[in-house]
Amino acid sequence: MFRYFYSSPLKGGLATLRSASMTSRKKDSQNGRSQNGGSKGDDRRRHRDPRENAKEQVREQDHKRRKDNEREERLRRRNEVKMVLQKTSTQANSSSSKTTSQKIAAVKRPRERSDKEKEPTRPVKRPRLEKEKPQEFDPKAFPHVAYRRITTAPDNDSDGHLVFRSGDIIRDRFQLMKILGEGTFGRVLEVFDNRNPTKRRALKVIKNVSKYREAARLEVNVLNKLRDKDRKQKYLVIELVEHFDFFGHVCLLFDLLGLSVFDFMKNNGYLPYPIEHTRHIAYQLCYSVKFMHDNKLTHTDLKPENILFVNSEYRTEEYNKRKNRRVVKDTAVRLIDLGSATFDHEHHSTIVSTRHYRAPEVILELGWAQPCDVWSIGCIMFELHTGKTLFQTHDNREHLAMMERILGSMPSKMISKSRTKYYMHGRLDWNERSPAGQYVREQCKPLHRYHHGDSEEAELFALIEEMLTFEPHKRITLGQSLTHPFFSRLPRHQQLDIKEIQQIYAQSNGAALPASSAHNSHHNHNHR
Repeated sequence: MFRYFYSSPLKGGLATLRSASMTSRKKDSQNGRSQNGGSKGDDRRRHRDPRENAKEQVREQDHKRRKDNEREERLRRRNEVKMVLQKTSTQANSSSSKTTSQKIAAVKRPRERSDKEKEPTRPVKRPRLEKEKPQEFDPKAFPHVAYRRITTAPDNDSDGHLVFRSGDIIRDRFQLMKILGEGTFGRVLEVFDNRNPTKRRALKVIKNVSKYREAARLEVNVLNKLRDKDRKQKYLVIELVEHFDFFGHVCLLFDLLGLSVFDFMKNNGYLPYPIEHTRHIAYQLCYSVKFMHDNKLTHTDLKPENILFVNSEYRTEEYNKRKNRRVVKDTAVRLIDLGSATFDHEHHSTIVSTRHYRAPEVILELGWAQPCDVWSIGCIMFELHTGKTLFQTHDNREHLAMMERILGSMPSKMISKSRTKYYMHGRLDWNERSPAGQYVREQCKPLHRYHHGDSEEAELFALIEEMLTFEPHKRITLGQSLTHPFFSRLPRHQQLDIKEIQQIYAQSNGAALPASSAHNSHHNHNHR
Protein backbone atom coordinates (compact mmCIF):
# COMPACT_ATOMS: atom_id res chain seq x y z
CA MET A 1 0.00 0.00 0.00
CA PHE A 2 1.26 3.50 -0.86
CA ARG A 3 1.24 6.02 1.96
CA TYR A 4 1.68 9.69 1.10
CA PHE A 5 3.12 12.30 3.44
CA TYR A 6 3.03 15.79 1.98
CA SER A 7 5.35 18.63 2.84
CA SER A 8 6.53 21.60 0.83
CA PRO A 9 8.98 20.65 -1.97
CA LEU A 10 11.22 23.46 -0.79
CA LYS A 11 11.65 21.65 2.55
CA GLY A 12 12.33 18.19 1.24
CA GLY A 13 8.76 17.04 0.64
CA LEU A 14 9.64 15.11 -2.50
CA ALA A 15 12.33 13.22 -0.61
CA THR A 16 9.82 12.33 2.16
CA LEU A 17 7.29 11.17 -0.43
CA ARG A 18 9.91 9.01 -2.18
CA SER A 19 11.00 7.42 1.14
CA ALA A 20 7.43 6.68 2.24
CA SER A 21 6.61 5.13 -1.13
CA MET A 22 9.62 2.79 -0.97
CA THR A 23 8.72 1.79 2.64
CA SER A 24 5.13 1.00 1.68
CA ARG A 25 6.22 -1.08 -1.33
CA LYS A 26 8.58 -3.09 0.91
CA LYS A 27 5.80 -3.84 3.44
CA ASP A 28 3.33 -4.81 0.71
CA SER A 29 5.94 -7.16 -0.76
CA GLN A 30 6.42 -8.81 2.63
CA ASN A 31 2.66 -9.20 3.08
CA GLY A 32 2.37 -10.77 -0.35
CA ARG A 33 5.10 -13.30 0.43
CA SER A 34 3.34 -14.24 3.68
CA GLN A 35 0.04 -14.87 1.91
CA ASN A 36 1.65 -16.95 -0.83
CA GLY A 37 3.36 -19.00 1.83
CA GLY A 38 0.04 -19.85 3.51
CA SER A 39 0.32 -17.55 6.58
CA LYS A 40 -2.52 -15.48 8.06
CA GLY A 41 -1.43 -12.13 6.58
CA ASP A 42 -4.37 -9.70 6.29
CA ASP A 43 -5.25 -7.94 3.03
CA ARG A 44 -5.64 -4.38 4.28
CA ARG A 45 -6.74 -2.94 0.99
CA ARG A 46 -9.44 -5.57 0.55
CA HIS A 47 -10.83 -5.31 4.12
CA ARG A 48 -10.40 -1.53 4.58
CA ASP A 49 -13.41 0.74 5.14
CA PRO A 50 -14.63 2.26 1.77
CA ARG A 51 -14.49 5.71 3.39
CA GLU A 52 -10.74 5.31 3.86
CA ASN A 53 -10.35 4.47 0.14
CA ALA A 54 -12.22 7.64 -0.82
CA LYS A 55 -10.03 9.78 1.46
CA GLU A 56 -6.92 8.26 -0.10
CA GLN A 57 -8.11 9.09 -3.61
CA VAL A 58 -8.71 12.70 -2.54
CA ARG A 59 -5.20 12.90 -1.10
CA GLU A 60 -3.73 11.51 -4.34
CA GLN A 61 -5.57 14.09 -6.46
CA ASP A 62 -4.54 16.91 -4.12
CA HIS A 63 -0.89 15.85 -4.29
CA LYS A 64 -0.94 15.64 -8.09
CA ARG A 65 -2.45 19.12 -8.34
CA ARG A 66 0.22 20.57 -6.03
CA LYS A 67 3.01 18.99 -8.13
CA ASP A 68 1.55 20.47 -11.33
CA ASN A 69 1.33 23.91 -9.72
CA GLU A 70 4.93 23.71 -8.51
CA ARG A 71 6.21 22.72 -11.96
CA GLU A 72 4.33 25.58 -13.60
CA GLU A 73 5.70 28.00 -11.00
CA ARG A 74 9.26 26.93 -11.79
CA LEU A 75 8.67 27.43 -15.53
CA ARG A 76 7.17 30.85 -14.90
CA ARG A 77 10.14 31.98 -12.81
CA ARG A 78 12.62 30.73 -15.41
CA ASN A 79 10.81 32.65 -18.15
CA GLU A 80 10.80 35.79 -16.01
CA VAL A 81 14.57 35.58 -15.58
CA LYS A 82 15.10 35.19 -19.33
CA MET A 83 12.80 38.11 -20.12
CA VAL A 84 14.60 40.35 -17.60
CA LEU A 85 17.99 39.41 -19.07
CA GLN A 86 16.75 40.12 -22.58
CA LYS A 87 15.36 43.49 -21.51
CA THR A 88 18.66 44.34 -19.79
CA SER A 89 20.69 43.59 -22.93
CA THR A 90 18.46 45.73 -25.17
CA GLN A 91 18.71 48.69 -22.77
CA ALA A 92 22.48 48.38 -22.28
CA ASN A 93 23.25 51.52 -24.33
CA SER A 94 21.08 53.75 -22.14
CA SER A 95 22.71 55.44 -19.14
CA SER A 96 21.05 53.42 -16.37
CA SER A 97 21.58 54.32 -12.71
CA LYS A 98 21.20 50.74 -11.52
CA THR A 99 24.33 48.93 -10.40
CA THR A 100 25.18 45.41 -11.49
CA SER A 101 24.23 44.00 -8.07
CA GLN A 102 20.83 45.72 -8.25
CA LYS A 103 20.21 44.21 -11.70
CA ILE A 104 21.10 40.73 -10.43
CA ALA A 105 18.81 41.19 -7.42
CA ALA A 106 15.98 42.26 -9.72
CA VAL A 107 16.47 39.15 -11.80
CA LYS A 108 16.46 36.82 -8.78
CA ARG A 109 13.42 38.39 -7.02
CA PRO A 110 10.14 37.02 -8.50
CA ARG A 111 7.12 39.27 -8.73
CA GLU A 112 3.96 38.64 -6.68
CA ARG A 113 1.51 36.23 -8.21
CA SER A 114 -1.98 37.40 -9.00
CA ASP A 115 -5.09 35.42 -8.08
CA LYS A 116 -5.47 34.25 -11.66
CA GLU A 117 -1.94 32.84 -11.68
CA LYS A 118 -2.39 30.78 -8.50
CA GLU A 119 -4.30 28.10 -10.33
CA PRO A 120 -3.04 28.06 -13.92
CA THR A 121 -4.99 25.85 -16.24
CA ARG A 122 -2.11 25.01 -18.61
CA PRO A 123 1.71 25.11 -18.64
CA VAL A 124 3.35 28.43 -19.44
CA LYS A 125 5.05 28.44 -22.85
CA ARG A 126 8.66 29.68 -23.15
CA PRO A 127 8.91 32.90 -25.18
CA ARG A 128 11.17 32.83 -28.23
CA LEU A 129 14.32 34.91 -27.80
CA GLU A 130 15.43 36.75 -30.93
CA LYS A 131 19.14 36.61 -31.73
CA GLU A 132 20.76 40.01 -31.38
CA LYS A 133 23.36 41.27 -33.82
CA PRO A 134 26.88 41.48 -32.32
CA GLN A 135 27.93 45.02 -31.46
CA GLU A 136 31.33 46.62 -31.22
CA PHE A 137 32.78 46.63 -27.74
CA ASP A 138 32.66 49.86 -25.77
CA PRO A 139 33.29 49.64 -22.00
CA LYS A 140 31.11 52.71 -21.33
CA ALA A 141 28.19 51.54 -23.46
CA PHE A 142 28.31 47.95 -22.20
CA PRO A 143 29.06 48.06 -18.44
CA HIS A 144 27.72 44.51 -17.95
CA VAL A 145 30.29 42.96 -20.39
CA ALA A 146 33.35 41.43 -18.76
CA TYR A 147 36.73 42.41 -20.20
CA ARG A 148 40.31 42.40 -18.98
CA ARG A 149 42.85 45.20 -19.03
CA ILE A 150 46.40 43.87 -19.28
CA THR A 151 48.56 46.23 -17.22
CA THR A 152 51.19 43.80 -15.91
CA ALA A 153 53.54 41.40 -17.66
CA PRO A 154 51.31 38.85 -19.47
CA ASP A 155 51.95 35.14 -19.84
CA ASN A 156 53.77 33.74 -22.86
CA ASP A 157 53.38 30.25 -24.28
CA SER A 158 56.28 27.85 -24.80
CA ASP A 159 57.10 29.43 -28.19
CA GLY A 160 57.12 32.99 -26.86
CA HIS A 161 53.70 34.04 -28.23
CA LEU A 162 51.61 36.48 -26.21
CA VAL A 163 48.81 34.66 -24.37
CA PHE A 164 45.54 36.60 -24.53
CA ARG A 165 41.78 36.25 -24.57
CA SER A 166 39.46 37.83 -27.09
CA GLY A 167 38.41 41.19 -25.67
CA ASP A 168 41.61 41.89 -23.73
CA ILE A 169 42.76 45.53 -23.79
CA ILE A 170 46.42 46.57 -23.91
CA ARG A 171 47.88 50.04 -23.36
CA ASP A 172 44.31 51.20 -22.54
CA ARG A 173 43.84 51.59 -26.28
CA PHE A 174 43.86 48.38 -28.31
CA GLN A 175 41.27 45.65 -27.83
CA LEU A 176 42.53 42.30 -29.11
CA MET A 177 39.86 40.50 -31.15
CA LYS A 178 41.21 37.49 -33.04
CA ILE A 179 44.26 35.96 -34.73
CA LEU A 180 44.55 36.78 -38.44
CA GLY A 181 47.78 34.90 -39.11
CA GLU A 182 50.72 33.21 -37.46
CA GLY A 183 54.34 32.63 -38.40
CA THR A 184 57.76 31.97 -36.96
CA PHE A 185 58.09 35.66 -35.98
CA GLY A 186 54.81 35.95 -34.06
CA ARG A 187 51.13 36.59 -34.74
CA VAL A 188 49.02 39.18 -36.52
CA LEU A 189 45.91 40.15 -34.54
CA GLU A 190 42.81 42.09 -35.50
CA VAL A 191 42.32 44.94 -33.03
CA PHE A 192 39.99 47.85 -32.29
CA ASP A 193 41.79 51.16 -31.85
CA ASN A 194 40.05 53.48 -29.37
CA ARG A 195 41.70 56.51 -30.99
CA ASN A 196 40.18 55.65 -34.35
CA PRO A 197 37.05 53.54 -33.67
CA THR A 198 35.87 53.67 -37.29
CA LYS A 199 38.95 51.72 -38.46
CA ARG A 200 40.03 48.22 -37.65
CA ARG A 201 43.74 47.67 -37.42
CA ALA A 202 46.18 44.79 -37.76
CA LEU A 203 48.68 44.43 -34.91
CA LYS A 204 51.78 42.35 -35.58
CA VAL A 205 52.86 40.99 -32.17
CA ILE A 206 56.40 39.60 -32.25
CA LYS A 207 57.43 36.69 -30.02
CA ASN A 208 59.15 37.56 -26.77
CA VAL A 209 62.41 36.07 -28.06
CA SER A 210 65.58 38.13 -28.46
CA LYS A 211 66.39 37.18 -32.09
CA TYR A 212 62.84 37.95 -33.24
CA ARG A 213 62.81 41.24 -31.34
CA GLU A 214 66.00 42.27 -33.14
CA ALA A 215 64.55 41.25 -36.54
CA ALA A 216 61.41 43.27 -35.78
CA ARG A 217 63.48 46.37 -35.02
CA LEU A 218 65.23 45.96 -38.38
CA GLU A 219 61.83 45.75 -40.09
CA VAL A 220 60.71 48.91 -38.31
CA ASN A 221 63.85 50.64 -39.57
CA VAL A 222 63.14 49.58 -43.18
CA LEU A 223 59.47 50.60 -43.01
CA ASN A 224 60.31 54.00 -41.53
CA LYS A 225 62.90 54.73 -44.23
CA LEU A 226 60.50 53.74 -47.01
CA ARG A 227 57.75 55.86 -45.44
CA ASP A 228 60.07 58.86 -45.42
CA LYS A 229 60.71 58.30 -49.14
CA ASP A 230 57.02 57.77 -49.94
CA ARG A 231 54.84 60.06 -47.83
CA LYS A 232 51.90 59.75 -50.24
CA GLN A 233 51.95 55.94 -50.17
CA LYS A 234 52.35 55.92 -53.94
CA TYR A 235 54.57 52.86 -54.14
CA LEU A 236 52.16 50.37 -52.57
CA VAL A 237 54.32 49.22 -49.64
CA ILE A 238 52.22 48.74 -46.50
CA GLU A 239 52.44 51.74 -44.17
CA LEU A 240 53.60 51.35 -40.58
CA VAL A 241 51.17 53.41 -38.48
CA GLU A 242 53.22 53.11 -35.29
CA HIS A 243 55.17 50.63 -33.18
CA PHE A 244 55.73 50.04 -29.46
CA ASP A 245 57.10 47.53 -26.98
CA PHE A 246 54.65 45.61 -24.78
CA PHE A 247 56.46 43.68 -22.03
CA GLY A 248 59.09 42.31 -24.42
CA HIS A 249 56.75 41.93 -27.42
CA VAL A 250 57.56 44.33 -30.25
CA CYS A 251 54.21 45.40 -31.74
CA LEU A 252 53.75 46.90 -35.23
CA LEU A 253 50.44 48.57 -36.08
CA PHE A 254 49.09 48.58 -39.66
CA ASP A 255 45.81 49.30 -41.39
CA LEU A 256 43.72 46.16 -41.79
CA LEU A 257 43.80 44.87 -45.38
CA GLY A 258 42.04 42.02 -47.18
CA LEU A 259 43.15 38.47 -47.97
CA SER A 260 46.48 37.66 -49.54
CA VAL A 261 46.42 36.69 -53.21
CA PHE A 262 47.39 33.18 -52.05
CA ASP A 263 44.55 32.84 -49.53
CA PHE A 264 42.04 34.17 -52.06
CA MET A 265 43.21 31.58 -54.60
CA LYS A 266 43.14 28.85 -51.93
CA ASN A 267 39.55 29.73 -50.97
CA ASN A 268 38.76 29.64 -54.70
CA GLY A 269 39.88 26.02 -55.04
CA TYR A 270 43.23 27.10 -56.56
CA LEU A 271 41.51 28.27 -59.72
CA PRO A 272 43.70 30.74 -61.65
CA TYR A 273 43.09 34.47 -61.74
CA PRO A 274 41.73 36.04 -64.94
CA ILE A 275 44.65 37.22 -67.07
CA GLU A 276 43.68 40.89 -66.66
CA HIS A 277 43.87 40.43 -62.87
CA THR A 278 47.25 38.69 -63.16
CA ARG A 279 48.44 41.62 -65.28
CA HIS A 280 47.39 44.29 -62.79
CA ILE A 281 48.68 42.43 -59.70
CA ALA A 282 52.05 41.74 -61.38
CA TYR A 283 52.31 45.35 -62.56
CA GLN A 284 51.78 46.69 -59.04
CA LEU A 285 54.26 44.16 -57.66
CA CYS A 286 56.96 45.18 -60.16
CA TYR A 287 56.29 48.85 -59.43
CA SER A 288 56.49 48.41 -55.65
CA VAL A 289 59.61 46.21 -55.62
CA LYS A 290 61.33 48.53 -58.13
CA PHE A 291 60.83 51.32 -55.59
CA MET A 292 62.66 49.17 -53.03
CA HIS A 293 65.46 48.39 -55.50
CA ASP A 294 65.84 52.10 -56.28
CA ASN A 295 66.42 52.62 -52.55
CA LYS A 296 69.11 49.90 -52.44
CA LEU A 297 66.84 47.33 -50.80
CA THR A 298 66.14 43.69 -51.70
CA HIS A 299 62.91 42.20 -50.34
CA THR A 300 64.22 38.55 -50.43
CA ASP A 301 60.87 36.97 -49.46
CA LEU A 302 58.45 37.68 -52.29
CA LYS A 303 55.60 35.16 -52.46
CA PRO A 304 51.80 35.25 -52.92
CA GLU A 305 51.29 35.20 -49.14
CA ASN A 306 53.05 38.58 -48.87
CA ILE A 307 50.83 40.34 -51.42
CA LEU A 308 47.55 41.50 -49.86
CA PHE A 309 44.42 42.85 -51.51
CA VAL A 310 43.31 46.19 -50.10
CA ASN A 311 39.75 44.82 -50.24
CA SER A 312 39.11 41.17 -51.06
CA GLU A 313 35.35 41.40 -51.69
CA TYR A 314 34.35 39.33 -54.70
CA ARG A 315 31.59 38.40 -57.10
CA THR A 316 30.88 34.94 -58.49
CA GLU A 317 30.92 34.18 -62.19
CA GLU A 318 31.00 31.10 -64.40
CA TYR A 319 34.44 29.53 -64.89
CA ASN A 320 33.36 26.61 -67.06
CA LYS A 321 30.30 24.41 -67.49
CA ARG A 322 31.10 22.51 -64.31
CA LYS A 323 32.05 25.20 -61.82
CA ASN A 324 31.95 28.87 -60.91
CA ARG A 325 34.79 30.92 -59.49
CA ARG A 326 35.19 33.95 -57.27
CA VAL A 327 36.44 37.11 -58.95
CA VAL A 328 37.82 39.86 -56.73
CA LYS A 329 36.13 43.21 -57.35
CA ASP A 330 39.20 45.40 -56.80
CA THR A 331 42.70 44.15 -57.68
CA ALA A 332 44.59 46.88 -55.78
CA VAL A 333 47.29 45.25 -53.63
CA ARG A 334 49.92 46.14 -51.03
CA LEU A 335 53.33 44.57 -50.42
CA ILE A 336 53.92 43.36 -46.85
CA ASP A 337 56.44 41.57 -44.61
CA LEU A 338 59.71 43.42 -44.97
CA GLY A 339 61.26 41.57 -42.05
CA SER A 340 63.86 39.94 -44.33
CA ALA A 341 64.55 43.02 -46.48
CA THR A 342 68.27 43.73 -46.80
CA PHE A 343 70.11 46.91 -47.77
CA ASP A 344 72.91 46.60 -50.32
CA HIS A 345 75.58 47.50 -47.74
CA GLU A 346 74.34 45.03 -45.10
CA HIS A 347 75.40 41.44 -44.54
CA HIS A 348 73.75 39.03 -47.00
CA SER A 349 72.70 35.66 -45.56
CA THR A 350 73.67 32.62 -47.60
CA ILE A 351 70.09 31.35 -48.00
CA VAL A 352 67.11 33.66 -48.56
CA SER A 353 63.60 33.40 -50.05
CA THR A 354 60.93 30.77 -49.55
CA ARG A 355 61.87 27.50 -51.28
CA HIS A 356 59.43 27.60 -54.24
CA TYR A 357 60.46 31.16 -55.19
CA ARG A 358 64.22 30.80 -54.60
CA ALA A 359 66.58 31.82 -57.41
CA PRO A 360 69.27 29.43 -58.73
CA GLU A 361 72.16 31.65 -57.60
CA VAL A 362 70.88 31.28 -54.01
CA ILE A 363 70.69 27.48 -54.24
CA LEU A 364 74.19 27.28 -55.75
CA GLU A 365 75.48 29.73 -53.10
CA LEU A 366 76.90 32.12 -55.68
CA GLY A 367 75.80 35.22 -53.80
CA TRP A 368 72.67 37.20 -54.53
CA ALA A 369 71.41 40.73 -55.09
CA GLN A 370 68.23 42.41 -56.34
CA PRO A 371 67.76 40.08 -59.37
CA CYS A 372 66.69 37.32 -56.95
CA ASP A 373 63.48 39.33 -56.39
CA VAL A 374 62.85 39.35 -60.15
CA TRP A 375 63.08 35.54 -60.24
CA SER A 376 60.52 35.32 -57.42
CA ILE A 377 58.12 37.62 -59.30
CA GLY A 378 58.36 35.39 -62.38
CA CYS A 379 57.38 32.36 -60.27
CA ILE A 380 54.49 34.32 -58.73
CA MET A 381 53.13 35.40 -62.13
CA PHE A 382 53.14 31.78 -63.33
CA GLU A 383 51.25 30.71 -60.20
CA LEU A 384 48.61 33.44 -60.50
CA HIS A 385 47.95 32.52 -64.14
CA THR A 386 47.87 28.73 -63.76
CA GLY A 387 46.90 28.17 -60.12
CA LYS A 388 49.94 25.87 -59.76
CA THR A 389 53.32 26.28 -58.11
CA LEU A 390 56.05 26.22 -60.75
CA PHE A 391 58.70 24.54 -58.58
CA GLN A 392 56.86 22.28 -56.13
CA THR A 393 59.77 20.76 -54.22
CA HIS A 394 61.67 20.80 -50.93
CA ASP A 395 65.06 19.48 -52.08
CA ASN A 396 67.90 21.43 -53.69
CA ARG A 397 68.93 18.78 -56.20
CA GLU A 398 65.32 18.14 -57.24
CA HIS A 399 64.77 21.90 -57.48
CA LEU A 400 67.70 22.23 -59.90
CA ALA A 401 66.39 19.27 -61.92
CA MET A 402 63.01 21.01 -62.25
CA MET A 403 64.70 24.22 -63.39
CA GLU A 404 66.60 22.39 -66.12
CA ARG A 405 63.48 20.47 -67.18
CA ILE A 406 61.45 23.71 -67.52
CA LEU A 407 64.07 26.27 -68.56
CA GLY A 408 66.93 24.27 -70.14
CA SER A 409 70.48 23.49 -69.03
CA MET A 410 72.25 25.49 -66.35
CA PRO A 411 74.99 27.76 -67.82
CA SER A 412 78.48 26.32 -67.44
CA LYS A 413 79.76 29.55 -65.87
CA MET A 414 77.35 29.19 -62.97
CA ILE A 415 78.23 25.51 -62.55
CA SER A 416 81.97 26.21 -62.47
CA LYS A 417 81.57 28.98 -59.89
CA SER A 418 79.40 26.83 -57.66
CA ARG A 419 81.00 25.52 -54.49
CA THR A 420 78.32 22.88 -54.00
CA LYS A 421 78.46 19.27 -55.19
CA TYR A 422 75.23 19.16 -57.18
CA TYR A 423 77.09 18.92 -60.51
CA MET A 424 79.60 16.31 -61.70
CA HIS A 425 81.62 16.95 -64.87
CA GLY A 426 79.33 19.81 -65.87
CA ARG A 427 76.12 17.81 -65.48
CA LEU A 428 73.59 17.67 -62.68
CA ASP A 429 74.11 14.64 -60.45
CA TRP A 430 70.56 13.39 -60.89
CA ASN A 431 69.04 9.96 -61.55
CA GLU A 432 66.18 10.46 -63.98
CA ARG A 433 65.01 6.85 -63.51
CA SER A 434 64.51 7.23 -59.77
CA PRO A 435 61.04 7.92 -58.32
CA ALA A 436 62.07 11.56 -57.88
CA GLY A 437 63.29 11.70 -61.48
CA GLN A 438 60.00 10.23 -62.69
CA TYR A 439 58.09 12.80 -60.61
CA VAL A 440 60.02 15.66 -62.24
CA ARG A 441 59.37 14.29 -65.75
CA GLU A 442 55.64 13.93 -65.07
CA GLN A 443 55.07 17.20 -63.20
CA CYS A 444 57.28 19.54 -65.23
CA LYS A 445 57.48 20.42 -68.91
CA PRO A 446 59.25 23.11 -70.94
CA LEU A 447 57.86 26.56 -70.22
CA HIS A 448 56.64 27.22 -73.77
CA ARG A 449 54.30 24.21 -73.53
CA TYR A 450 52.24 25.84 -70.76
CA HIS A 451 50.62 28.47 -72.98
CA HIS A 452 48.17 27.81 -75.80
CA GLY A 453 48.88 30.34 -78.52
CA ASP A 454 46.75 33.27 -77.35
CA SER A 455 48.56 36.57 -77.96
CA GLU A 456 48.00 37.92 -74.42
CA GLU A 457 49.17 34.65 -72.91
CA ALA A 458 52.19 34.56 -75.22
CA GLU A 459 53.20 38.02 -73.97
CA LEU A 460 52.77 36.87 -70.38
CA PHE A 461 55.00 33.81 -70.83
CA ALA A 462 57.56 35.86 -72.75
CA LEU A 463 57.91 38.15 -69.72
CA ILE A 464 58.03 35.19 -67.31
CA GLU A 465 60.79 33.61 -69.40
CA GLU A 466 62.87 36.80 -69.22
CA MET A 467 62.38 36.94 -65.45
CA LEU A 468 63.48 33.30 -65.11
CA THR A 469 66.80 33.74 -66.88
CA PHE A 470 69.44 31.69 -65.06
CA GLU A 471 72.27 34.23 -65.02
CA PRO A 472 71.33 37.16 -62.74
CA HIS A 473 73.12 39.83 -64.78
CA LYS A 474 71.16 38.79 -67.90
CA ARG A 475 67.81 38.74 -66.10
CA ILE A 476 65.34 41.48 -67.01
CA THR A 477 65.16 44.37 -64.53
CA LEU A 478 61.91 45.61 -63.03
CA GLY A 479 62.29 48.94 -64.80
CA GLN A 480 62.40 47.08 -68.12
CA SER A 481 59.53 44.83 -67.03
CA LEU A 482 57.20 47.79 -66.51
CA THR A 483 57.55 48.69 -70.21
CA HIS A 484 57.02 45.12 -71.46
CA PRO A 485 54.24 44.64 -74.07
CA PHE A 486 52.32 42.47 -71.59
CA PHE A 487 51.66 45.56 -69.44
CA SER A 488 50.79 47.82 -72.39
CA ARG A 489 47.25 46.38 -72.32
CA LEU A 490 46.54 47.82 -68.87
CA PRO A 491 43.58 50.24 -68.66
CA ARG A 492 44.70 53.85 -68.33
CA HIS A 493 43.46 54.23 -64.73
CA GLN A 494 45.71 51.32 -63.69
CA GLN A 495 48.85 52.64 -65.39
CA LEU A 496 51.52 54.99 -64.13
CA ASP A 497 51.70 58.45 -65.62
CA ILE A 498 52.98 58.09 -69.20
CA LYS A 499 55.81 60.55 -68.54
CA GLU A 500 57.06 58.42 -65.67
CA ILE A 501 56.94 55.30 -67.84
CA GLN A 502 58.95 57.11 -70.52
CA GLN A 503 61.55 58.09 -67.93
CA ILE A 504 61.83 54.51 -66.69
CA TYR A 505 62.17 53.23 -70.24
CA ALA A 506 64.79 55.85 -71.10
CA GLN A 507 66.82 55.01 -67.98
CA SER A 508 66.76 51.27 -68.66
CA ASN A 509 67.15 51.32 -72.46
CA GLY A 510 68.57 54.73 -73.32
CA ALA A 511 65.71 55.37 -75.75
CA ALA A 512 62.24 56.84 -75.83
CA LEU A 513 59.16 54.70 -75.25
CA PRO A 514 57.99 52.97 -78.44
CA ALA A 515 55.20 54.82 -80.20
CA SER A 516 52.88 51.81 -79.98
CA SER A 517 52.98 51.81 -76.17
CA ALA A 518 52.54 55.58 -75.98
CA HIS A 519 49.68 55.43 -78.47
CA ASN A 520 48.04 52.64 -76.52
CA SER A 521 48.20 54.62 -73.29
CA HIS A 522 46.82 57.72 -75.03
CA HIS A 523 44.08 55.65 -76.64
CA ASN A 524 43.02 54.20 -73.29
CA HIS A 525 43.08 57.65 -71.74
CA ASN A 526 40.64 58.97 -74.37
CA HIS A 527 38.20 56.15 -73.65
CA ARG A 528 38.40 56.46 -69.90
